[in-house]
Amino acid sequence: FASYYGDHMVLQKEPAGAVVWGYGEPGTAVTVVLSEDGGLIIMKKTTWVKEPSGTWIIVLDPMDQGGPYALTAEQGSENVTLQDVYFGDVWLCSGQSNMAMTVLQITNASRELAAAARYPYVRVFAAAPARSDVELEDLDGIDLPWSIPTAENLGQGNFTYFSAVCWLLGRYLYEALRYPVGLVEAAWGGTPIEAWSSPRALRACGFPEDTGRLKVPISSLALCSHPSLSSALPPNISSHQHLSGPQTPSVLWNAMIHPLLNMTLRGVAWYQGEANAFLHTDRYNCTFPALIAHWRRAFHAGSAGQTEPLLPFGFVQLSTYRRQSPDDAFARLRWHQTADLGVVPNSKMPGTFMAVAMDLGDERSPYGRRVTGRGDVEMSIHPRDKQNVAHRLQLGARAVAYGEKNLVFQGPYPIGAILEVTKGLLNVTYTQELVWQRRDTRGFEVCCSSGSAPCRWLPAPVVTAESRRVTLALGGCGMLVLGLRYAWAEWPCEYKSCVLYNTRGLPAPPFL
Repeated sequence: FASYYGDHMVLQKEPAGAVVWGYGEPGTAVTVVLSEDGGLIIMKKTTWVKEPSGTWIIVLDPMDQGGPYALTAEQGSENVTLQDVYFGDVWLCSGQSNMAMTVLQITNASRELAAAARYPYVRVFAAAPARSDVELEDLDGIDLPWSIPTAENLGQGNFTYFSAVCWLLGRYLYEALRYPVGLVEAAWGGTPIEAWSSPRALRACGFPEDTGRLKVPISSLALCSHPSLSSALPPNISSHQHLSGPQTPSVLWNAMIHPLLNMTLRGVAWYQGEANAFLHTDRYNCTFPALIAHWRRAFHAGSAGQTEPLLPFGFVQLSTYRRQSPDDAFARLRWHQTADLGVVPNSKMPGTFMAVAMDLGDERSPYGRRVTGRGDVEMSIHPRDKQNVAHRLQLGARAVAYGEKNLVFQGPYPIGAILEVTKGLLNVTYTQELVWQRRDTRGFEVCCSSGSAPCRWLPAPVVTAESRRVTLALGGCGMLVLGLRYAWAEWPCEYKSCVLYNTRGLPAPPFL
């Protein structure tokens, strides 16, 4: 078998067929047998080992949820048997350090770790961080083979394995679905989207063939990397270097995603983007949709058509970084995560869902805090509240991936604005019932122009918020109103306290 198969694994259940593959002597027959615990054979299939690759692949007949089963591959007198195999839903979790944060690092970690034993049918697997200049057929290394969750294997340390967001998403889905869930983690801190993108996806966004020659500030990507790396940087680095290591375009696609393409998946969860607040920020509205589209095509093809073409793809919108920063790179990146449409799914990103996290900033998180050359302490880019992140993700998964009807899975979004010039007011209409939680004069801003100069963004305080309408005061804008934006800052909200929520406690996403 390929390296990512093993005892205790979960394979994708019906209506898709799970794909199994492995290595053998070229030109010889391989028989795969699926049997029950007592030895009763459920399925038997034979194929031939391809030349010259020495690989074989078999699509199992669709199986109902459940187990345990034994899965055996036989070639001549040799055989390998995998035990305690279940059928359920398999989710791939990928991204950078906020996806790599382990259960040990999050809020209420000891309680979460102690609860792990109550979920023996949520199985976990973690690929080791690896990079390659060419597309690999199999993983270079494994941090955690398929395992039944325990406090030990969910709490291996800082930014190692297993992913807290991935684990909590799988656990919440199991509580809703009540059948096995398999979780596959492939994440690496400090990595930009370009490293996870295939050359084909990058070309679709106008990147040159040799993107590794692009120069970026050394400090930019290190800010989002492992804390020990970022804290070791001298302050105010201004020199440049070529993209290298795990930041190099396509090297993580080659080593950590391409080897998984034969797997039949139910969905993908993605938490990445902090690195791109410092690199190619305004290309993310292309690179992110392009990555999603290419991953979908590649997993569909690699699984012999078993992974659905519109593979559900969930992601976390960026949380917070520096409280008083005038920089709007985080705000722009959040907007670009939606392909500049503000909410998903949308026409450019069908079959996607998003967890808003800008109200989950964590001023006291110890992970990744650094002291600048002036002695200032920069806030951590790694909030510890991953429970709310995963809760919002699983709402989107249940609505988009599983088609659960009448489930509120996203916050309110504006659908219209009417200007009352004589009263100096702007009425903004939303899609849902509103809860006005915080009288924040910087929540809404309007772009004012006298006609001759570029417009200036000025605060537009909330006068009233009732039902589905917010009324804004334009007292500081006696000129032409050219634009409106909401929550446009690196740190736009206090913890769980943005300006607007819906009645289910889901925050209104930022918009421009």
